[in-house]
Amino acid sequence: MEESATAEKPKSAVSVSQFLTFSLGQEEYGIELLKVQEIKGYSAITPIPNTPHHIKGVMNLRGSVIPIVDLRIRFGMDAIEYTKFHVIILINVGAKVIGLLVDAVSDVLNVGPDDIRPAPDFGAHADTRFISGMASAGDKVAVLLDIETLLSEADLAVSGEANSDEAAITVQAS
Repeated sequence: MEESATAEKPKSAVSVSQFLTFSLGQEEYGIELLKVQEIKGYSAITPIPNTPHHIKGVMNLRGSVIPIVDLRIRFGMDAIEYTKFHVIILINVGAKVIGLLVDAVSDVLNVGPDDIRPAPDFGAHADTRFISGMASAGDKVAVLLDIETLLSEADLAVSGEANSDEAAITVQAS
């Protein structure tokens, strides 16, 4: 009997997921920690013409051109003036590295499968496909993001809205 109890402990430890939480305004969001490559302070971003408003531009990171997505704009929030206190979270989406511009990084949240609630249904007027669930983060609720869905839609918007192939290739380069 002790063997089966011991065998279950690693199984329960594996089922806990970790999310990096960050803030946009007063709201908390989370992305899978395994998707995060690096957290970097705000630095120079080069705007790219003919891209959607939520694509802030690109930055040079050790010789690689990284597209930067402004999540405030992507989520329909008011634009703000960014300062050195804002953060860029570099994430891996497939073979690409993409930067997410956020207000601040909060914490790493350990969440069991029973602690994740489905996203509420707001009807046809709210697009919640990129929300993988909701989880408690202290006294707040963190919106857990499906980053592949969120950014694949952003990438499609870049390809569809860019007026030149060169602009689309530059933004999507990794």
